[in-house]
Amino acid sequence: MTEELNPFKIAQEQLKIACDALGYDDSVYGALSEPKRLLTVSLTVRMDDGVFKTFKGFRCQYNDVRGPCKGGIRYHPDETVDTVKALAAWMTWKCAVVDIPLGGGKGGIICNPKEMSDMEIERLSRAYIDEIARIIGPTKDVPAPDVYTNPQIMAWMMDEYSQIMGYNVPGVITGKPIELGGSLGRGDATARGCVYTTREAAKELGIDLKGATVAIQGFGNAGQHLANLMHRLHGSKIVAVSDSKGGVLNMNGLEPHDLIDWKTKNKQVKGFPGSEEISNADLLEMDVDVLFPAALENVITGENAGNIKAKIISEAANGPTTPDADDILYKNNVFVIADFLCNAGGVTVSYFETVQNTYNYYWDEKEVHEKLDKKMTKAFYDVLTLSKKNKIHMRTAAYMVALERVVQAMRLRGWV
Repeated sequence: MTEELNPFKIAQEQLKIACDALGYDDSVYGALSEPKRLLTVSLTVRMDDGVFKTFKGFRCQYNDVRGPCKGGIRYHPDETVDTVKALAAWMTWKCAVVDIPLGGGKGGIICNPKEMSDMEIERLSRAYIDEIARIIGPTKDVPAPDVYTNPQIMAWMMDEYSQIMGYNVPGVITGKPIELGGSLGRGDATARGCVYTTREAAKELGIDLKGATVAIQGFGNAGQHLANLMHRLHGSKIVAVSDSKGGVLNMNGLEPHDLIDWKTKNKQVKGFPGSEEISNADLLEMDVDVLFPAALENVITGENAGNIKAKIISEAANGPTTPDADDILYKNNVFVIADFLCNAGGVTVSYFETVQNTYNYYWDEKEVHEKLDKKMTKAFYDVLTLSKKNKIHMRTAAYMVALERVVQAMRLRGWV
């Protein structure tokens, strides 16, 4: 990983820009530029062939001044401690910008779940909870699913924690199956939040989403829900999507339901009937109304930002745009909805899940959607108002809104 594209260095640089814009002194930046707590764990697991294999895992608790830490757990062969730290930092600002009483956390294990059986993944998941149990819990830190983790893995983790505690603790983790205390509306919450903020950005720019062209880079869980929701709720035309193996294009529109079925059966979007192939790089530079980066970090950089033609970039992924790219996009009048605002729907409904677990009273899906829409829309206009007032791009404005809430809480508690 080059220093230039190190996600945690980027997160720190973004934080420094916002601190300077708010006139904070170095003591505030110093208090927020490193995580409060970082645990590294070694997990030895018996594989199906009887051989023991050791995996490295992490749990980062970045800041908990506004409430318990919150953040997903990634299983990825390229996971790094700096990625976990960056994501925990962004989660801190994400919770603050939508004004929910949680802090930022993140976890990860260096592994390739695609090469593991379900039993091996279960043993690894339980081993991870055994090692981090002392620092998590409903009032300490509440994990959730992320890249290559899912409700079943969350169920195993919740069960392991409950066995350690000696009683049922559904609120220790979110993104669980509905039968174990999960929330209705959690499955598509990240994408739905992106769609709500994109709707408001389109209003601001005078773009009619009915028939608007959409490209989605990354066709995993979030990307598939984005395609479905944009098409179903707004009548938008999904013209290109891609995954790690390549992309497909049809300017007349790709039918989301058929494309999702194809991806499920073939494990890739390439070869979808009636489409042409397109690379991930070319997809990012398409002339479309809305571009959703929905994969991993650092895909829009200083090298390709000048070629971006989309009117709106809605960051469904975490950290897809580097700071030098932000400046170029702003000068070129590309409207960027910053990741920790745009994709905050997932953590917002995870918060709703925690609330429902605490009360042991559960809402219907319509109520979840209404509450999420209200939260996301208010957060969007909090950020947009500051962006227009200070003539700054949306990412710095989002940081400023979030930082003011975090720093005010820290000052009231005597932390700075």
